[in-house]
Amino acid sequence: MDYIGAMTDQMLVFDRQQVRRNRDRAAASFADHDFLKREISERVADRMGDIQRQFPRLLDLGCHSGLLRDSLDPRLGVEWVVGMDPSEKFAIEASRHGPALAAEEELLPFAPASFDAVVSVLSLHWVNDLPGALVQARQCLKPDGLFLGAMLGGETLHELRAVLTEAESDVLGGAGPRVSPFAELQDAAGLMQRAGFALPVVDSDLLTVTYENAFLLMRELRGMGEGNAVAARRKSATPKSVFLRAAEIYQQRHGTADGRIAASFQILYLTGWAPHASQQKPLRPGSAAHRLADALEATERPTGDIAAPGRKKP
Repeated sequence: MDYIGAMTDQMLVFDRQQVRRNRDRAAASFADHDFLKREISERVADRMGDIQRQFPRLLDLGCHSGLLRDSLDPRLGVEWVVGMDPSEKFAIEASRHGPALAAEEELLPFAPASFDAVVSVLSLHWVNDLPGALVQARQCLKPDGLFLGAMLGGETLHELRAVLTEAESDVLGGAGPRVSPFAELQDAAGLMQRAGFALPVVDSDLLTVTYENAFLLMRELRGMGEGNAVAARRKSATPKSVFLRAAEIYQQRHGTADGRIAASFQILYLTGWAPHASQQKPLRPGSAAHRLADALEATERPTGDIAAPGRKKP
């Protein structure tokens, strides 16, 4: 999916009202389905610990019930965490542990340079204007402040996407989008650079989780607040026969040796810094203190002496 470009009606991939409804419904029983949020929160907190910096004021962007607070090491020096979620009910849950508010990631209600760190765990994959949301996150940061985001990537639930499409085609003669499109790893670094972050780094993890059957997987996704919110989704009720066929195909294609099914979750980690004069910068062309040819013990030749592949030297 291409996230790059100006915000247009064609980029309204997600129904944000449905995103909020899904999260509102999930809030009350989220503790029964929060394993992925907890796991990734811990991994994000570990990454912050590796940086060996302190972050007194932190924004938890897309906080769900506020689980990130539990994972933060005291050595990070976090004194004040503000939780923010598009779901009012999640914001209320998070407020039991500290200040929290309901707001959109694309319209952050904070003054520039308000935070030492902006951290987002499993929320940004539902944003329509992801470049714009990243720009606003950077603007919220103090100079040399940290942005660290973890979002679902393109390999997530590829098994479920494929079997639902095939099942709908088999039963209804056509298929609509049922699982969110996700950003690809190769796009993420460009998004960070475009948003103005310095020293951007992007990498990923792939987690495989097993379930007894496809119905329990889909129930888990609803419990996470990750139900279908694609704007172009089929609006009419789906016959039960579609899901029965999908479960059958899933078991055939992705069944494990013990009779369960496997589901993939790819996590993209986006790390960058608000620009600051102290940060390392690339050297100006021609300013190097040593010649590359000397380091390689090679003979330097003018570029005109080298013929391009497939072409003769003039």
